[in-house]
Amino acid sequence: MTSVSEAVRSRKSVRAFLDKPVPDAVLREVLEIASRAPSGGNLQPWFVHVVSGVALTELKEQVQKVMATSPLGEGTEYDIYPQEMKEPYRSRQRKVAGDMYALLGIERGDKFGRMAQMARNFSFFDAPVGIFFAIDRDMAQNQWAHLGMFMQTLALVAVEKGLATCMQEAWAIYYKTVGEFLKLPPEQMLYCGMALGFEDRQAVVNDLTTERAELREFVNFHG
Repeated sequence: MTSVSEAVRSRKSVRAFLDKPVPDAVLREVLEIASRAPSGGNLQPWFVHVVSGVALTELKEQVQKVMATSPLGEGTEYDIYPQEMKEPYRSRQRKVAGDMYALLGIERGDKFGRMAQMARNFSFFDAPVGIFFAIDRDMAQNQWAHLGMFMQTLALVAVEKGLATCMQEAWAIYYKTVGEFLKLPPEQMLYCGMALGFEDRQAVVNDLTTERAELREFVNFHG
């Protein structure tokens, strides 16, 4: 069995999946285990929408039609990143993007190539399962953190089950289209999506290993 440490170290954003279905029983087990994620006051402020099969095909077709007229999206209901990114965050973001495009052989000035890769988000990178996460608009920053812990737990349990994931805030730019498709009630806000399935280990994009800061950069020991 995969240990927690192994799951944490091996989890990564997978951007190419095999054409292999995820057994429904496994998917349900992953979600049920993830529901044990920490939640202050036991509010469990997450709403989860799992899309697969015919519904997934319909959603992707619908998004493709919207992308044809709105390639930059429909705006967002929240800032995915700070409007003015300071250091060291700006350099970290540029580094991981540069490393990914380098693996794919996409030059820095190739805007079309970069946009094409970005657009693959909206096919869930060919994953057989797409998951969307929403939260009640009444919830505050604390509860958004709880939602994040639920997503992280789900991703780690997926690793244990031999699955791979990619958390996708990119879906936030098509929140109107997704919200209409999922029939989200007005009181719920779409946060992001997640691709889930079996990793295509032959795809070069999945060779990307992100760097992590050393402890001295973010940890202070007192006492």
